[in-house]
Amino acid sequence: MLFPNIISFILRRLKFKKGVKYYFTFAGFIIIASFISMALLAPYIAPYNPIKKAGDPLESPSFKFPMGTDGLGRDILSRIIYGTRIVLRVTLISMVLSFLVGVPIGLLSGYAGGKLDSIISLFMDSLYAFPGLVLAIALAVMLGPGEISMGISLTVVYIPTYFRMVRGETLSVKENLFVEAAKAIGAKDRTVMFKYIFPNIIPSLPIVLSLNAADAVLTAAALSFIGLGITAPTPDWGFDLRMGYPYLTSKIWWPSTFPGLMIVLLTLGFSLFGEGLTEILNPRLVRK
Repeated sequence: MLFPNIISFILRRLKFKKGVKYYFTFAGFIIIASFISMALLAPYIAPYNPIKKAGDPLESPSFKFPMGTDGLGRDILSRIIYGTRIVLRVTLISMVLSFLVGVPIGLLSGYAGGKLDSIISLFMDSLYAFPGLVLAIALAVMLGPGEISMGISLTVVYIPTYFRMVRGETLSVKENLFVEAAKAIGAKDRTVMFKYIFPNIIPSLPIVLSLNAADAVLTAAALSFIGLGITAPTPDWGFDLRMGYPYLTSKIWWPSTFPGLMIVLLTLGFSLFGEGLTEILNPRLVRK
């Protein structure tokens, strides 16, 4: 999560006038919405078939091919557009699954305490101790290439992040008087956790979600770059970056530059949106 955290650090240290946080949120939203629109409209806006030859190999950017062609003569713009679908699906799979698993486990662990909390925390801390990319690579090797495999690999990487945040917040919130009052009137543990504690944790989730989404874009691209993610001929930013990288020594920059630029831009969008949303919903967390 190095790049998303760098963005987070810079945005939090810059001293802007009041209201700029809304511009961060809006700018991030526009970037994310643009990529989502691109993915949804891919069959209608892509000028060529992304897996078929459209011109001569390694044609430079021109009116006919705005981003040029790759080493096989395929239109890079079309592959960028269709590749958006892959990265957004993998990110969505990992974010939804890690949220659905990490949040309930964090709630249960923080609320129950005792030996159960110690056992779960030990296991999650063990997963968290592994560098995210290394863990994702190890899981991808076992599961094999493909969207679902990448999504599951990233899910395992991000579950501890949700767990640690939710557990910490639960330990704090459960000491409040309204939680004790709910227990006193006979509310069940499940009701206390999800009706009284969880709503007070929600404002802390956007920054975790946004940074994880930004990191998922980078990690998914890295897995494809080293051959453990999406494979040919499916259009994928990380895979296309890998295929275009060797041409840089010949000053043929476009096959790798445009996929790399898309990776950075989408990561920036998630980071901007998350930082702005976090300042709006939970300014105390930002000051910390």
